[in-house]
Amino acid sequence: MHTVVVGTSGVTASDVLAVAREGARIELSAEAVAALAAAREIVDALAAKPEPVYGVSTGFGALATRHISPELRAQLQRNIVRSHAAGMGPRVEREVVRALMFLRLKTVCSGHTGVRPEVAQTMADILNAGITPVVHEYGSLGCSGDLAPLSHCALTLMGEGDAEGPDGVVRPAGELLAEAGITPVELREKEGLALLNGTDGMLGMLVMALADLEKLYKSADVSAALSLEALLGTDKVLAPELHAIRPHPGQSASAANMLAVLKGSELTGHHQDDAPRVQDAYSVRCAPQVAGAGRDTLAHARTVAERELASAVDNPVVLPDGRVESNGNFHGAPVAYVLDFLAIAAADLGSIAERRTDRLLDKNRSHGLPPFLADDAGVDSGLMIAQYTQAALVSEMKRLAVPASADSIPSSAMQEDHVSMGWSAARKLRTSVDNLTRIVAIELYAATRAIELREGLTPAPASRAVIDAVRAAGVQGPGPDRFLAPDLEAADAFVRTGGVVAAVEPLTGPLA
Repeated sequence: MHTVVVGTSGVTASDVLAVAREGARIELSAEAVAALAAAREIVDALAAKPEPVYGVSTGFGALATRHISPELRAQLQRNIVRSHAAGMGPRVEREVVRALMFLRLKTVCSGHTGVRPEVAQTMADILNAGITPVVHEYGSLGCSGDLAPLSHCALTLMGEGDAEGPDGVVRPAGELLAEAGITPVELREKEGLALLNGTDGMLGMLVMALADLEKLYKSADVSAALSLEALLGTDKVLAPELHAIRPHPGQSASAANMLAVLKGSELTGHHQDDAPRVQDAYSVRCAPQVAGAGRDTLAHARTVAERELASAVDNPVVLPDGRVESNGNFHGAPVAYVLDFLAIAAADLGSIAERRTDRLLDKNRSHGLPPFLADDAGVDSGLMIAQYTQAALVSEMKRLAVPASADSIPSSAMQEDHVSMGWSAARKLRTSVDNLTRIVAIELYAATRAIELREGLTPAPASRAVIDAVRAAGVQGPGPDRFLAPDLEAADAFVRTGGVVAAVEPLTGPLA
């Protein structure tokens, strides 16, 4: 099994995906263990002094003015975890919780948190044992970190609360730890606070969304190319020299992908009558501009994610010169903004894909295709209601594009008076990514059927490869009406697992 080694300088997106989705094992580097021990010496020295130090010998948030005596500090650390584990609602997905825990471990191993090496090792042991804390949908405002979600994870570290075992069954965390031979942690000064105070949940969801959207944008370029082909559109608008004079990198990449897919097509530029179109509709002609702007948004979000992956997010932090200083680095604004940006871009990509699908189904605009791509229109409804489903998904994506990060709600007796809502931005982006996958799948389903209905004209070799692959995946071709939901489900699975890209790249080369 692949092993991810956690050091002091952060982790990569690939590390997060390996742990969250592939169950990779985790090891702590010798450098990380040394940094943990050195920072802990500083915390222990400060804890022994009579002067109060925030997070070490004081209360938290609006209660930070109270000095806590040594005999109450272990109780204080237990209490902050228990009281902050106040999430409600449905369980969060296993991959999100694993990413959340792994990213908190990443910050702990930076040597800036003051957590003991044995605490970090226990975090790694829990992940390696396949134990996943039960984390709930609601409880994070994205400031002072993803407090409630991280608290539920820390509760498992203490052997309390509920967790999911490697068999998928939810049981008391103490039982699962005992079966795995893991000793629950007795938290000491600052450790409870350090386990709760990060942007780890929203960052983990950002990293996974970026991976999913990168694949989806390539798939969307292919489905757009097939729609252009099915509509007998012109590929002249994809010429590199046209995109070079408006040098947005994403636009050029999308146009190049579409042009590569359409190479060798006999459908592009043909017309069914003597009145040739000078221009295609915007949803066809401007596909690279819309998808390209989304790609550039992805690039910006990736930069933010990389910076955050290299960060040590905690409050207070232990500095190399021995100071323990309060700060505002836990505020989720940088991550929250790009999560919202991605939801906006995804909604627009879904919207333009739906417009192309609608055009394929409308006999007045499809340039000779049968109404709704039906076998016997009137007797058969064809893909009429598949477009309804697509439209419903697009409508929800537009609602989800309303930014969460533009909102703020004060908490903690006005100490935390401006928050990022980054967790909420991440949660709705996950829904948007799922919806976009389904929308692209429906366009692909319609476009492949439409191309097969263009008798006498040969599609591009890459298009033919997609049609063959999607049919092999269980998505049926033209014919009389049938139970449509299984076809749509198969198309969704084909897109979701990367089948579109896998089908074309042997002919086009790697897509951008």
